[in-house]
Amino acid sequence: MSLPVTTLNSPSALSAPSLAEITPAFTPRPIVSVGAGGIVHDSHLPAYRKAGFPVVALIDPDTEKAKALAQKFSVPSTFVSVAEALPKLPERPIFDVAVPASAILKILPQIPDGSAVLIQKPMGDTLEEAIAIEHMCRDKGLTAAVNFQLRWAPVMRAARKYAEAGLLGKIHEMEIQVSVHMPWELWSFMAKAPRLEILYHSIHYVDLVRAWFGNPRRVLAKTVRNPLTASLAATRSIIVLDYDEWKRVTISTNHAHMYAETQRSQVQWEGTEGALEAIMGVNLDYPTGKPDRLRFARLGKEWETVPTEGNWFPDAFMGSMGSLQAFVCGVSTELPTRVSDALDTMRTVEAAYISSELDGQPLPEIA
Repeated sequence: MSLPVTTLNSPSALSAPSLAEITPAFTPRPIVSVGAGGIVHDSHLPAYRKAGFPVVALIDPDTEKAKALAQKFSVPSTFVSVAEALPKLPERPIFDVAVPASAILKILPQIPDGSAVLIQKPMGDTLEEAIAIEHMCRDKGLTAAVNFQLRWAPVMRAARKYAEAGLLGKIHEMEIQVSVHMPWELWSFMAKAPRLEILYHSIHYVDLVRAWFGNPRRVLAKTVRNPLTASLAATRSIIVLDYDEWKRVTISTNHAHMYAETQRSQVQWEGTEGALEAIMGVNLDYPTGKPDRLRFARLGKEWETVPTEGNWFPDAFMGSMGSLQAFVCGVSTELPTRVSDALDTMRTVEAAYISSELDGQPLPEIA
């Protein structure tokens, strides 16, 4: 979205655009949630209720869990399988597939051809699975997007608004720092996952960077395990995304940091005329979270807080579903996280893992 030049002298007047600005008025399609896990409880359903998106059914083989969730959020129907649900669903629903990455290729064949689908990130466990998912969506004629939602968090939308208003000048730095304690035990399927931190957490930040700058030229990365979470795969990473001679873009994460007073979770942009700092509060006390925050500073001036409303969790989930709703309802011609674009996020993630496995440059020998 572009802003009138008259806003440039009044940065404090800029705030995160409302959902209506991003997804113009439309009558939303009914939503069918395939999955009734923690992310559906904590983010999907609260966000859809806030946005006024109707959820008509929950599908999960765990009947008791699905019924309890349906009762809490006033969802009228529950089913144990997609096959059981299909004859009883309204016309043209959006299928919100919120299952572990390894299950996506098992669920998609059950979705009727030509349907609209929002697929939970990551887009499979590997690049090969992501390619297969993209091919399957194309073959079945699915209008499909992946739920990379961080770009729709209120602080991220406001940051974009500042950048598009020209208040940062030429952006030459984007630095993401996350050093937090992540309660990995909340996700039983991750206990034996061979890929963990980059695939399930840093992927959010990779996608955010791509939303700002597109695909990098190269990726340099290292991901390592932590002795305090020795049963898990790597939980700490450093990723450098190479764009040009002026941009420094880094993602530094430690999702096994045990010292509360030194935890941090932030994104910082620097430009030739100004800078932004976004705090992602959900990471600081997951899943309860703390408030998000955005600050702005002109070059040489003091920092000031940017007014925003809402947090990454659950508010960003209104944006990911809202963009798909707007697209299939014909009020938007763009689908930002369509599977073909999400595939490039998965390619970037794969490049990070490949880089991590390659040998670095040893110190040069001296006489």
